[in-house]
Amino acid sequence: MPERRARSARPSDRPAAKKAGPAKGAPEPAGRSPIARVVVDTPLPHLDRPFDYLVPASMDDAAVPGCRVRVRFAGKLTDGFLLERAEHSDHAGKLAFLDRVISPEPVLTAEIAGLARAVADRYAGTMSDVLRLAVPPRHAKVEAEPRTDRPGIDRPGIDRPRTARSAKDESASDASDTSDASDASDESTRGESEEAGTTQVADTAEAAVGADVPEGPPAEGLHAGPAADARAWHAYPTGESFLAALAEGRSPRAVWSALPGTGADGPSWPDAIATVVRATLVSGRGVVVVLPDGKDVALADHALGDTPHVAITADLGPAERYRRWLKVLRGDVRVAVGTKAAAFAPVADLGLVVVWDDGDDLHAELHAPYPHAREVLALRAHQTGAGMLIGGYARTVEATQLIASGWARPLVARREEVRARAPKVRPAGDDAEMARDEAARAARLPSAAWRTLRRGLDHGPVLVQVPRRGYLPVLACQNCRALARCGGVAGGVCSGPLALRAGHAAPYCRWCGRIAGDWHCGSCGGRRVRAVVTGSRRTAEELGRAFPSVKVRTSGRDGVLATVGGAPALVVATPGAEPVPDGGYAAAVLLDGWALLGRPDLRAAEEALRRWMNAAALLRPGAEVVVLADSALPAVQALLRWDPVTHAERELGDRAQLGFPPVTRMATLTGPPSAVREMLASLELPAVAQVLGPVRVEGARAGGDREEELERAMIRVPRPQGAALARALKGASGVRSARKAADLVRVRVDPLDPM
Repeated sequence: MPERRARSARPSDRPAAKKAGPAKGAPEPAGRSPIARVVVDTPLPHLDRPFDYLVPASMDDAAVPGCRVRVRFAGKLTDGFLLERAEHSDHAGKLAFLDRVISPEPVLTAEIAGLARAVADRYAGTMSDVLRLAVPPRHAKVEAEPRTDRPGIDRPGIDRPRTARSAKDESASDASDTSDASDASDESTRGESEEAGTTQVADTAEAAVGADVPEGPPAEGLHAGPAADARAWHAYPTGESFLAALAEGRSPRAVWSALPGTGADGPSWPDAIATVVRATLVSGRGVVVVLPDGKDVALADHALGDTPHVAITADLGPAERYRRWLKVLRGDVRVAVGTKAAAFAPVADLGLVVVWDDGDDLHAELHAPYPHAREVLALRAHQTGAGMLIGGYARTVEATQLIASGWARPLVARREEVRARAPKVRPAGDDAEMARDEAARAARLPSAAWRTLRRGLDHGPVLVQVPRRGYLPVLACQNCRALARCGGVAGGVCSGPLALRAGHAAPYCRWCGRIAGDWHCGSCGGRRVRAVVTGSRRTAEELGRAFPSVKVRTSGRDGVLATVGGAPALVVATPGAEPVPDGGYAAAVLLDGWALLGRPDLRAAEEALRRWMNAAALLRPGAEVVVLADSALPAVQALLRWDPVTHAERELGDRAQLGFPPVTRMATLTGPPSAVREMLASLELPAVAQVLGPVRVEGARAGGDREEELERAMIRVPRPQGAALARALKGASGVRSARKAADLVRVRVDPLDPM
């Protein structure tokens, strides 16, 4: 003990302290730009920002901006995207290192990163949610396949992957250039770009102002100008000027009302889109074309022919879809055609974005933050200075709003061309028609429709459009006409509507799936049911009995036909599933117009007209169409005159008076009543905001352990206040997620159906 005390009393005998440094085996930071800013894959709104990490020296070459990485976040290994490399971090604490670089492939370009940020801000969502929609899942085997680089297609702000082969050829200054470009992209997305659709003024097609023409020769296999295949645009007074502006490197924006009629070569709109694509390629720029479904993608794919492009759809499978997406990313092709996910295709030097039939609800994303392809493309065109073409047989109110604001210009055919190509439309549901045919009041198909079908079958296939799929989707009591509803399930009352799958089947509940063999009417006690709405399969069954010698084909949710031959046949289809006929349909009957026009929906008239016009456009020029609806209704009048422009302008004026979108911006909050009211109380809304509700959502219940009815509140603000509304909703969602609120409140900005 004395010896120990003596030693402790002599500090000179202690060994010298070691200098502070990394522990043995600890990673060393990279020598250049050691800070990696990473967007982590987390859906929590209060964590929607980049986080700084250190780049290990061993990952210096592989950790390029845009690559996929894995980091430790909140104690768990989480995937993310590396946005940029930097020299310094604003974080005062200790930074963690990247766990690994999943792949050195820069799958997230600076332009798409800026677009994802803008879309998230526009729809009060998170950037990670948008990136799940924008970047497909990695397929390692496809990524490792030999690549074919095409020189001359460089991407500003993004490095090539620093593999062992490519690192020798790249300079050390690439990372700093990428960082500067990413910073500029981030700054641009912090502005009010989401309001571009109403605040920016576009030039006309004859004098559109765009970016300079990129240097370099035109793409392979293209003509020196667009005039060689501009026949599809001769019927439009400003069509050739629109093509010339694209070929010269300018960026016109137009809303295109396509001509109807289907001839021997099929519909004319795919060839028209292919023409504008080739005109843009002449200027050395790329094109993104977004279509509603795979059937339309196949038509555009065929029209483009040998023009270098890729068609991207969900039914390709993960490997082939990723392979085609990589061709766009690596610059092997400059044209991407596909469904709504293609709006984020990483096309280099974007010169034009095209969306066809923007009123189709398939363009609306079903996953958070629920963006619409038209709005995504409009944001992208505004950020990149690209042109935009919104096309369709009908015109949406949103497209009309873009014209009214000056952001786009109309592209309409001459009236004599419309008359020559449009079908002959006859209404069969007005009082005059019923007076001539008393039996038609009780019949689903009046005699005028039967005559049209018989005459059409003498010359080719005829189309019968039915608004509802299934057999008998809505039933009612035979005695008192009260709607037949489910008697309940274990633990609560369902009250869902009953339906029939076949003529000899028992009724079932469309909500809970329960077979209601013991059903009785809650009002009168009756046990017999009658049909309220007839579906497509029951219609096909009835027509098969009426025309026993004619083949009946159906196209709908259970199986969509892409094409039909030119032989006589009855084609029964639901809206949007009409197959393209060889040479066009000889006649058409549009059934149950009341079912479309009578829906409790803000867009009921607009959507009915769009579905009717899409079906009627598949007919041969001058063929006969019978629509079962009152001819005095504005939507029917627009179909009779083939004048969607006037109908859209009138609809926009009516919504402006009532304060409905798109003149205003609207958001909905849906969730359990207590959660919705709590979030409404915490919102810091603009002073001009109006809160409507909350009200009960019919048939909706919260999941989980508690069965609770849902409520919905709507918030409406003037359009210039849309960005402030999105920020307020994002902030309130962040507060709830930080507090780990148990109940989920779904936030949707500008939904298609706010009701």
